[in-house]
Amino acid sequence: MKAPEIRELSEKDLIDRIEAEKANLLRLKMNHAISPIDDLTQIKKARRTIARMLTILSTEKNGKKS
Repeated sequence: MKAPEIRELSEKDLIDRIEAEKANLLRLKMNHAISPIDDLTQIKKARRTIARMLTILSTEKNGKKS
């Protein structure tokens, strides 16, 4: 998910989406621990998406919209 798409979400939707992405990341990590997945970039992309969402959420809370 790209930054402009994330900025369009409301704060509540963004928080819900972050929780869903964290659950997805946990599922990916568990699946990888049981049997290694072929595409490790999925985990990397999930982590970056969560970080991007958290960054945008914190900047919006502080009133520093870009």
